[in-house]
Amino acid sequence: MPAVPLLLNVAGSVLGGLATATLIPAFKEHFIAARLYGTDMNKMTKEPVPESQGVISGAVFLLILFFFIPVPFLSCFVEEQCKEFPHHEFVALIGSLLAICCMIFLGFADDVLNLRWRHKLLLPTAASLPLLMVYFTTFGNTTIVVPKPFRPLLGLHVDLGILYYVYMGMLAVFCTNAINILAGINGLEAGQSLVIAGSIILFNIAELNGDFHDDHLFSLYFLIPFFFTTLGLLYHNWYPSRVFVGDTFCYFAGMTFAVVGIVGHFSKTMLLFFIPQVLNFLYSLPQLLHIIPCPRHRLPRLDPTNGKLGMSYSKFKSKELSKLGDLIIKVGEVLYVLDVKRAQGEDGQYVEVNNMTLINFVLKLTGPMHERNLTVLLLFIQVLGSCAAFLVRYQLVRLFYDV
Repeated sequence: MPAVPLLLNVAGSVLGGLATATLIPAFKEHFIAARLYGTDMNKMTKEPVPESQGVISGAVFLLILFFFIPVPFLSCFVEEQCKEFPHHEFVALIGSLLAICCMIFLGFADDVLNLRWRHKLLLPTAASLPLLMVYFTTFGNTTIVVPKPFRPLLGLHVDLGILYYVYMGMLAVFCTNAINILAGINGLEAGQSLVIAGSIILFNIAELNGDFHDDHLFSLYFLIPFFFTTLGLLYHNWYPSRVFVGDTFCYFAGMTFAVVGIVGHFSKTMLLFFIPQVLNFLYSLPQLLHIIPCPRHRLPRLDPTNGKLGMSYSKFKSKELSKLGDLIIKVGEVLYVLDVKRAQGEDGQYVEVNNMTLINFVLKLTGPMHERNLTVLLLFIQVLGSCAAFLVRYQLVRLFYDV
């Protein structure tokens, strides 16, 4: 019987992917008429491009799962096959959908109202509260297995209590914003989400015969529709992009990953599939914390003479920099992870440092590159990150846990 819901989920997801690919161009003029459009800063042409198209893929995703809600419980309609209705599974499904629905709404509000960065931290936190309540009421376990090197000090198990819920809330915030800050070129947001989703689907399938079959089946119910609806979105967002996905999609994708990681009880493994995003976050941290000046847009810069993208820079006066910021720039310059230019102006010395994103770092290593090739290279790095995640999860983990 479990195979039937999964097959129906796949069939609905394929139809949902086709619906997403069809609806996006159909609603193009509606978004432009509502002034939800922008121009591609990395293109010579400045024609309007519809924004916030993640709301379409998100709406189709929700419709798929709304129709799917009764399907996993079909056996309970046959009295002899279901002695007691699995209320905890039903609550988990509904609560997870509520968290994702909240995040799509809040993400669309961000696209429309252009909220500040502090709001981008508050929104996922608020949307994760239903998810944390679901975890509390259906599972509630806050005990973790201690890695081998720390067992002489901490013992075999440690109950983190409220700290575990803080961690899960922070996971939701990280997943949503990690995709959002690794963005700015055609196809990257949807592409990296597609690779992450595909990797987790493979992980879930590999674990279906294990002890946590139901958890990984639950994850598949969410990730398969997400994969196909994102594929439909990527079709239009690929270079040259005809639509922009917007913060709506980044929040929607991040919360979907947080939901399956938390309710599916593999939140630590989930983070392994975010290796490029973690590296990008750590590299970006000095600018995100404004230790080094951070411009509004950090996307790479187009050279109109050859049509290639090069590094973008943040320019500021030396005296505006704190001692910590100056130290970070000097260390980064020595380690060749930052490109720094210094010039003397009439009112003092100016410093230019490349914007601290993985995109600019790749361009520092490779030199100027065509936008399509840059996206392909970054998605290849994402695939390598997933390969590293599988290596850690199934091989290196033996060094830290008894498996």
